[in-house]
Order: sequence, then C-alpha cells, then structure tokens
Amino acid sequence: MFGKPNRRNAAAQPLSEIARRSFLGNVATGLGGVGLMHLLSGLDVQAPAWGQEVGSGNQWQPGSGRTHHPAKAKRVLQIMCPGAASHMDLWEHKPSLEKYNGQPLPGEENMVSFQGKNGNLMKSPWEFVPCGESGKPITSMMPHMAQHVDDIAFCHAMHSKTNTHGPGCVFMNTGHDTEGFPTAGAWASYALGSANDNLPTYVAISDVRGEPPNGKANWTNGFLPARHQAIMMSDQQPIRNLMTPPGLSPQIESKSRDLLEQLNQRYAQQYPAESDLQARMAAYELAARMQVSAPEVSDLSRESKSTHEAYGTEDANPLKAAYARNCLLARRLLERDVRYVSLFCASRASGVDGLLNWDAHKTLRSDYERHLPIFDGPTAALLSDLKQSGLLDDTLVLWTTEFGRMPTHQAGTTGRDHNPDGFTCWMMGAGVQGGVSYGATDEFGRRAEINPTTVWDFYATVLHLLGFNHEQLTWYHNGLDRRLTDVHGNVIHDILSA
Repeated sequence: MFGKPNRRNAAAQPLSEIARRSFLGNVATGLGGVGLMHLLSGLDVQAPAWGQEVGSGNQWQPGSGRTHHPAKAKRVLQIMCPGAASHMDLWEHKPSLEKYNGQPLPGEENMVSFQGKNGNLMKSPWEFVPCGESGKPITSMMPHMAQHVDDIAFCHAMHSKTNTHGPGCVFMNTGHDTEGFPTAGAWASYALGSANDNLPTYVAISDVRGEPPNGKANWTNGFLPARHQAIMMSDQQPIRNLMTPPGLSPQIESKSRDLLEQLNQRYAQQYPAESDLQARMAAYELAARMQVSAPEVSDLSRESKSTHEAYGTEDANPLKAAYARNCLLARRLLERDVRYVSLFCASRASGVDGLLNWDAHKTLRSDYERHLPIFDGPTAALLSDLKQSGLLDDTLVLWTTEFGRMPTHQAGTTGRDHNPDGFTCWMMGAGVQGGVSYGATDEFGRRAEINPTTVWDFYATVLHLLGFNHEQLTWYHNGLDRRLTDVHGNVIHDILSA
C-alpha cells in the first residue's frame, strides 16, 4: 500500500522498521502532492462574462464572474426576523388548531419544552384569509404582504438543530450551530465577487432596536478572508468612522492615506499570507471610494414623496418608520448591485419577552400586534418596488427565522414556546416558482411531516439559483473542504421555475 521496501537492506532491517520508515516516507510524499494540488487549484485563468458556466478544461475561480452552471440570480436580499416567528400564526394555516382549541396535544399531553411545561392547543388569535390567485391562506394581520403570495414559494417543513435563539440564528445564517463559520452572505461574496467597486459586496442592515441574537456572528466571514465579512449599515448610521474628521483638510487626509498605503504595502510584501492585512488594505481603498458613494446611496431624501409614503418612512410609529427607511436603503443597495443584503426586522431579546423581537412566550397577541404592522407594509413596499423596477427578475429574496413556535400555549401564559421541529421560511424572485407551498408540518404545526426541509437544503437551493453547486463551493480549513451546507443538502427542485 505504501510502496515496496528496499530489498537490498531488507535482511539487515527488522520488518517493523521497514514498515515504519516506508510509511513515513510515502505519507510525506503524498502530503506534498496534496499540497501541490491545493496550490494549483488557485491558479488564475481568464474569466468570461458574468454567469457563464465552467467549461471543460477550465478551472473555476471565486469572484471571477464564472459560475458552475447558468445563474438565475445575481444578488440576494435576505430578510431575517429573529426571535422565532410563529409559522402557524403567520404563514401556515392549521384548521385543526381551531377545531381542537383548548384540548391537549395528542400524544404530548404533558410536554415540557424549552421554558417548561406546555398547556393545551391554542388557535391563532387571527383569522387566516385566502390570498391571490393561488388562494394561499395567510394571517389577516398582513394585508400588504397578501398581495405577494403568488410570487412566493413557501417552505413549510423547515426544522432546526437547536431550540436556543443565539445558536439558532447562527445556524440559520451559516449552516452551523456554533460560531466561527461564514454566513451565506460571506459565501456569496466569496463566490460572486464584487459588481460595484465603490460599495461593499455584502451589507448587513441591523434593526433600530439592536443587533440580533449572537450579534455579528450573523454576518461574519468566519474562516473566509476578512474582506467577505458584511459591512454594517443603516439609515440612522450609514457606515461608522467613514468620513473625514472635522478640521482635517482633504489634502492632509489624502496624504495620510497615501503614507498608510505605502507602509501597508511594505508590510504585505513581508507577510503575503496575512489575509486580514490584505482585507484591511482593500477596505481602506474601498473606504476612500465610499466617501463619495456611501453618502449618496444612504441619502433617502433623493427618493420621491410617493416612494416615502409607500414605504412608510414617516410613519407615526418610530419603529415602523425606522424599519421602512432600512427597507428603502436595502432597495438602493440592491439596485447598485450589492451582491448580498441582510435586512433584520427586530433584535435580540432584552428583558421583556416579545417586546424587541418575535419571541412571544407570554403574550403572543399583543407582541405580534406590535411587530406585524412594522413588518408588513414596508416589506411589501420593498417587494413591490423590486418587482416594478425589474430587479426581482435577477434578485433572489429570502425570508428566514431561526425556528418556529409550539402549537400549544406555554403554561400560565397566552404565548408559545420554542419549536425547532417545524417552521416556515420562503423564497421569491429570480428562478423561484411563485404561488407554491413545499412541505408541511403535521395537522397541529408541531413537527415537519411532509417533505422535511433542512437549512442545508434551503441554502443548496440558494446557491443553485446563484449558479453554484453547493458541494463544489468550498474553502479548505483545518484539514477539511468546508461548505455552507456542511456535508448535507439537496436542491429543492419543486420550488424552482422552469
């Protein structure tokens, strides 16, 4: 297996020593070959036009504009609602909850979940109404989103590895339930490269109420080069520390930047493998260009009065107005070809259940009657804007949350506990067949039952629409070819358009 021993010296050497030396020698040679193959895989080749698939004899290069197969989408908008938004109160109608309201959940009469004992089945506080030509029922609390159901593909049988918000959000965004892994946006940045030299490739827009559970782990580059981490933006704080400090002349600022670049270049030549340094240098260069482009893209005063009214940027509810401005900022980033925009609606929990996010443990009705008006109108206006402008033709829109809620009420409350065994996410836009529902939880919404769908399946489908085979989009880290989909995932072909 490891080569033949040296016959000339075999008589003078014990068999164990021959085997040991032969093994070590061949392993060293073999590892050298593996290393050479890895280096050769990074050789640069001529890049074709955007979206052209890899031909025979060509080597795919990240960020080159080449894809594994023809792409449907050029960019992604991911709307994340942290706190575990309830599937059976928003998107997936469960008539059995109405029929058996107040009765024990069959087979789990004494169920103990994340925060303790559960009570009986609890129907949704709101009516579900059929919407669009498809007749898809969604909650009556989202009259504006109702106009988009015929463009949405719902994945109703999602399930998660964890019932805790921090790991759940990280799992939903990275495909792993521990920190340190790149988010889907970072993978997209790595695979697609930039389409706008004056703006970031990947932007995360946090909610005015704060960051989501586990904070920056939701937009980290993980082990990918540092340049693939998202840049944080919002209407209220476009980009931190971007502009020239007061009192510093443009000439001095320019000379300082030139000197810093010279010093960084000299240091980079000594340490060519330091990706953080390379990313920092690229960030400085991008920052100089963004001093002009970023204020322009975040200047919402350039939008018409009718656009502001449609989004609700001046709504009397300051939380709705802030989220509406972030939705408008997201559209402005997408139309300038930012590859991946993560838009967060709500934040991490902060003392009061359900007040700042969708984590309705105690008072589901009052909690969601706060959140749904904030989410509904601005989000629907953003989707309408993308559709009317034609951007939706090559933009993939995702709606995600970290897990679902229980069909029962939490003992002693009118809220619902965490449920990692069944929840809903959805897609719309480029390459997606609208007006379909894929999979389902059981009749009460307790568990994914029909076509159970994993986070890895979800992202295998996202990468497929971006033109990539999720099994081939990898990064070598700690001895493994790492993937967004770990070692799992299948493309959900039933939600793809022809």
